[in-house]
This record gives sequence, C-alpha cells and structure tokens, in this order.
Amino acid sequence: MAILSPNLGDLMKKFFLGSAAVIMAATGAQAADLPVKAKPVEYVKVCSLYGAGFWYVPRTDTCLKIGSYVRVQTAWDAEGGGIPLGFGTAGGQFTRTDTSDLNLRTRAALSVDLRTQTEYGTLRSYLEVGAEYTTSSTPTTANAVFFDRGFIQFAGLTAGRIRSYFDINSFAPYSYANSRISGDTGASGIYGIAYSAQLGNGVTASLSFEDGGASANGNSTGGSGDRGHLTVNFAQAGVFAPGTIAYDNAGWRFPDVVGALRIDQAWGYAQIAAALHDASGGYYGAANSVLNGHPSDKWGFAVTGGFTLNDVLGLKGDQFGVQAAYSEGAAGYVTRATTPFQVWGSNSNVGLNWVTDGVFDSTGLAAGGSNVELTTVWGVNGFYQHFWNPRWRTSLYGGYVQVDYNAAATAIINQHLPGPAGSVPCGVPVEGAVTGPNIVAGGGNSCSPNSSWTQVGTRTQWNPHPDLDIGLEVLWAHLNTAYKGPVASLPTSGARPGCTVGCSMDDQDVVSVLFRIQRNFLP
Repeated sequence: MAILSPNLGDLMKKFFLGSAAVIMAATGAQAADLPVKAKPVEYVKVCSLYGAGFWYVPRTDTCLKIGSYVRVQTAWDAEGGGIPLGFGTAGGQFTRTDTSDLNLRTRAALSVDLRTQTEYGTLRSYLEVGAEYTTSSTPTTANAVFFDRGFIQFAGLTAGRIRSYFDINSFAPYSYANSRISGDTGASGIYGIAYSAQLGNGVTASLSFEDGGASANGNSTGGSGDRGHLTVNFAQAGVFAPGTIAYDNAGWRFPDVVGALRIDQAWGYAQIAAALHDASGGYYGAANSVLNGHPSDKWGFAVTGGFTLNDVLGLKGDQFGVQAAYSEGAAGYVTRATTPFQVWGSNSNVGLNWVTDGVFDSTGLAAGGSNVELTTVWGVNGFYQHFWNPRWRTSLYGGYVQVDYNAAATAIINQHLPGPAGSVPCGVPVEGAVTGPNIVAGGGNSCSPNSSWTQVGTRTQWNPHPDLDIGLEVLWAHLNTAYKGPVASLPTSGARPGCTVGCSMDDQDVVSVLFRIQRNFLP
C-alpha cells in the first residue's frame, strides 16, 4: 500500500476545503436568486349598494362612481345653447351682419359621486364640472368653465349647488332647446340648504333656503341672479329699451324660502311647492344713491303643482307630464327667460318683452315716492315622450307664459315713455323732455306693457348604443308683444335703421332647428 507524503496530504486537504467553500458560495447565490413571495394585490371591488357603476375605493368603505358626457350641438335660428334668437338672448335683429343664423356648442363634463354608509344613513358628496365652447347670435364666441353641481347630503340635509326643491318637471330629457317656458334650475343648479323628511309610502316633505339672486346681485344695481332679483326703478329714462332693461333692486339679504310636498311611486311622481322671494327695490332717485331713501320692502311669492306619469296607456317607457306655476314678484320661478326679448320683423316692425319682479317710481319724492308694484307672471307647460322601440323615441312639448303689470305699474311705466314734454303718448302726460332709445307709443297702440309667449317643439332621438344620443329637434316660439300697435318711432338697432313713419310693434315668430350628438358614460 502506498503511503502519501505529508506534503501531498496537505495539498489534498486544501483542495477539499476550497471545493467545499465554492459549493457553499454557489448554493448561497442560488438561494438569493429564488423569488420572494409578493404581497397580495388589493383588487377593486364592485359596490352594489347604489346601483350600476359604483366601486369601493381601495382600503375604504366608500363607494365611488365617475361619469362624464361629451356633447356636440348645432343650432339654426337659436343661440348655441338652444335659446331661440331674440327670446332673452343677444341678437334678434335678423340681419346679415347682426345675427348669425347658425350657431354651435361643444360641451364636456365630469361627475364624481361618493357615498358612504353611516349610522345616520348615507353620507354623499357629488360634483359636476365641465367646460364648453359656444357661439351666439351676435355673432360672438365664448369659452367657459361651468359648475353645475357640488353638494353634500347627510341625514336628510342637502347643502351646496343643487336643483331647487321648487322644481318639478325638467325638459332636459325631452328637448335640446333652452326652455323659456319653465323656471327649472336643473341645467345650471342653484345654491341651497334643505332638509327632507321621509313620511313613508314615497312621500317626502322638504324645506329649503335658496339663492334668490345673490350670484349677480352683490349690490343694488345687479341684474338677474339664479332666481333673479328683478326690481326696476323708473327714476331715469331708458330702463325699458329694446333688448335692454335696467334693474335697481336691494342686494341679496334673505334667502328664498321654499317648501315642497312630493310623492314618488312606480306610476311616476307628483309635487306641490311654494316659495317666498325678496322683491325689494333699491333707492329712490339715481340708482345706488342713499340720498332719497327707498321704498318699503316687498316680498313676492310663487306656487306650483305638477306630475309625471310613467308607462302611459300601458306603453313601456312612455311618459306624460304637466306643470303649472303662478307668481307675484317672483318671475324666475315661472321662467328662466328673465332677460328682455327683442325680435325684429322688419326695419319698421319689432316685438318686445320685459320681465320684472316689480317696478317702482321716484316721482313725488316729497310725498315719499311709490311702493314696489309686483308683477304677475304665470305659466303652464307639458310634454309627452313615446318610445317606438328601444333605439328610437319622439317627444312633443310646449308651454305658455304670461307677464302682467297691474294698473299702478302700467301707469308708472307709461309715465316714463319718452316724448316731448307734456305729450300724452299713452293717456298719461310725460314728465318732461326725455330722449333715449325707448319705444314711443302712438295713436292706436295698446299702451300695455303686458306680454306673453308660446313654445311648441318636437324632438326625435336615435340611440344606436345606449350611451350614444343622436337627435333632431324643431321648435316654434311665438311672442305676443308688449305695446302692440303703431308707435311714433323705433330706435336704431344694429343694421336696422331707426323708424319714424309707419312704425309698429307686433307679434313675432321664430322657428329653430337643433341637432345634437352626445356620448354619455355613467350619467
């Protein structure tokens, strides 16, 4: 047997030790390369508590729904937003240079709906914002950011920018036009704080404190606000001019008080509501001047009732609705058309309308001036929508609004019609030589500032996909003019020259056509 030398034994020992070290190092390297177990992924969960489109925000018990829409609308003889030309919008001269027959709007909006269950019920916050590009009839264009909704609901309370609790039926599901025959605030919302009590069997009683004109009435010379604060002071000439009205009202001091009683059932819904509205004037004398005092405060009111029926005559999806409203000193509850109408038929013929909450006069300041005389505005409207099949639907809608001034208000207005000193254009001597762009009543004129208007429209819509609307609407708007009959003169209006011979104020008609394409996502 061979015996290894001591030197060779040392060499073998070193070889085996080195090999073991290499194997251990390699084994350690392989162990380091093995995958480490990942933390579990927290997938988004569907929330079925509030209907389709909601999902749980990860690591919370809050449900979220995000919605949006994109709208493209083209209008003929209507402002891009759908207002018939001259019916409370710029233009109405109907000339080649003053009025664009074709107008458009592109609008996009995003909504966020957050809901959480609490021991007091659902805590909800909702937001809708967007942007639009619109052309009007003047012609001008405008880019705008809008804020339609932003409210919190909790334990029966609702606070923020909401739809008024006075409102019943909206024309938005049945029409593309901007309604002039309803005071509904659904399109742009209104500021309010409300409490609703559930009385059982679908009956709800609500009390709401809402914006009565704050958004445009930080001082006494503002124009119309959300519901409008539309009191006119006839201290100066020109307050009733073609396409123009000048307000001199008290600034917003009290919220409008709205009460409503509503029932919701499978057959539809019905509601009655009432509102109190501050219609107080500003100051006597020059607008926004404290030198001569002011008329006594005056409150207006409005009442309404209406309903909508589902599956009318047993036809699946068909709906029929009616609403009536009456106001004194609260015109914005009956119509959103609280800016003056101006519709020209020719160089010598025009139709006009002015809507106010009330009028007062500084005449006889030594005797204290006049009180605010409230204006009566009432209206009725309705609609019917029929589904031909799930992809095609047609609606027919219409309404009527009347603006009436009492005898005292009529005398105030007529006394300030322009004309030579001492003339009697409407049976009331003019105070003095007044110039300015006002209508001058002549022999045979009605001498009445009362007016009214009617709208009738039909829309047919195709839904090739449930989220896509494509439709066409035709709308007829008719104005029964104030001061109907011959007038001594008419002022210049854009390209329309002034008239001094054969001038008249007469009823006017506008036919508008609107085409819309809209993509909706989880509205």
